[in-house]
Amino acid sequence: MPSENTIKCSNAIKVKKMNIAFAESVTAGRMAAEFAMTPHSGKILRGGIVCYEVFVKEQILHVPHAAIEKYTPESAEVTQILAQQASKMFNSKITVAVTGLAAPGGSETKEKPVGTIFFHIITPSDQIKHREIFKGSPEEIVLQAVDKVSELILINLQSL
Repeated sequence: MPSENTIKCSNAIKVKKMNIAFAESVTAGRMAAEFAMTPHSGKILRGGIVCYEVFVKEQILHVPHAAIEKYTPESAEVTQILAQQASKMFNSKITVAVTGLAAPGGSETKEKPVGTIFFHIITPSDQIKHREIFKGSPEEIVLQAVDKVSELILINLQSL
């Protein structure tokens, strides 16, 4: 069942007559799935792409290999490119891209520990860049990321 934040966010997107699409790496489709379970999903959810592996980021979403080499697949810079590409692909009013580290084995470092999530959200009025470190199991980290996206979009929509 989606969180209260996600349901509120879905309602706000419907009220504003907008739609939403996702480019998901670390969350592997969970964001789109959570929004799909909200009462207004048929009116707001455009779709999403899971770009977990670098191959998909490069070959389908056209993230330059040089950007991945320079910044790592889990970075603010790559997340921004994913959002821009998905926005074009889905022609969506709101586009969310998310990368990060929910479990060991990626590009984690002392400065970028497991739990670090990068968000880039494109709305009609803004581009929201957010980085946060969550604690918990991989599923808990992913669900906290879904909630954070809902919160960031709600704040932005209030200003429209």
